[in-house]
Amino acid sequence: MAFTCTIPAVPSTQQDDDNLRITRWDFAPGAVTGWHTHGWPYFVVMLTDAILSLHNGADVSQVSLVAGQSYDRAPGVQHDVMNSSPHPVAFIEIEIKRPEAVRFG
Repeated sequence: MAFTCTIPAVPSTQQDDDNLRITRWDFAPGAVTGWHTHGWPYFVVMLTDAILSLHNGADVSQVSLVAGQSYDRAPGVQHDVMNSSPHPVAFIEIEIKRPEAVRFG
């Protein structure tokens, strides 16, 4: 169901309150997040170029991303993420715990 690896990705929580959780993820080559489920909608902003392998429990896919690129996902996503790049990679993950409470502007 998840990648076999002994190198964990390193999460650094930057903010965690009732509304948001913002986490920086740092991955050595081959590092993984471990199998997890996202309970909230979330956004990812790449800090580095990366080749990420995504395991959804049945299939593995690869995606190439560039520094500054972002994407979003709905709640309920289940996966394991591996750095398949030959170099360290990092991204910021922003989870929206209460979308109605987030103020813009």
